[in-house]
Amino acid sequence: MAQYYKFDKAKASRKPGITPLKEAIEQMFNSYKIKNRFDETYLSAHWANIMGHTIASRTQKVYVRDRVLYLQIESAPLRSELVHAQKKIIELINREMQTDLIEEVVFI
Repeated sequence: MAQYYKFDKAKASRKPGITPLKEAIEQMFNSYKIKNRFDETYLSAHWANIMGHTIASRTQKVYVRDRVLYLQIESAPLRSELVHAQKKIIELINREMQTDLIEEVVFI
């Protein structure tokens, strides 16, 4: 005979004193003061997802230091377009990261 799963609300509820994993990780980031560094690393690792494949494929270096995003772009026309769209880039990244991570963009 087939057995069917029956949802038991008493077993599924959280027990007092147990912290969800997401909250525990956020508390760890706050206590060690590494939230900004994590966000900077996340931005570098997910640059292609945030900006798209065409921009990411022409970007050689991406890194963040002291709330400044440094980009090395190999395509001169793309660099020119991105220089004109700096504010849009900052807004897009900050919206994606859900924090004010970037204040300025520098092209190297």
